[in-house]
Amino acid sequence: MSAPARRVLPPVWLLMALVASFALDRYSPIARLVSAPWKYLGYIAMALGAVMAITAAQAFRRASTPVVPFEHATTLVTGGWFRVTRNPMYLGLTLILFGVALIDGTLGAFLPLPVFVGILHWRFIRAEEHFLEGIFGEQYRTYRTRVRRWW
Repeated sequence: MSAPARRVLPPVWLLMALVASFALDRYSPIARLVSAPWKYLGYIAMALGAVMAITAAQAFRRASTPVVPFEHATTLVTGGWFRVTRNPMYLGLTLILFGVALIDGTLGAFLPLPVFVGILHWRFIRAEEHFLEGIFGEQYRTYRTRVRRWW
């Protein structure tokens, strides 16, 4: 089963969202929402997000299934982070962006976050779920009922 090609991959969307977050923090901070010491929790969110995204991608590689969205999956990975979220790579990228916004602490820095989550949801997750159901059928439907999409 083939799916439409996605030219801009999620890490590129993350990079664009990070640039927007930094720019909005710098040029349009709007209001300070988070101050020290709370803003330092952003480092924990960033680290957790990076570990989650990297180890989830490694699980795909160990299972010999592609990490790039919409390439033909050969294995349904359900272990590790995939036991608690169907999208640990996307959740990891989101936590990185959230961590950066938390460190910056301004409303402007947080504005790209819902846009980024929306892009992941509408451009990738919904289509990937349909794509995976077409490949794995009942196995994927059962997995989907057992594990939440985000957390």
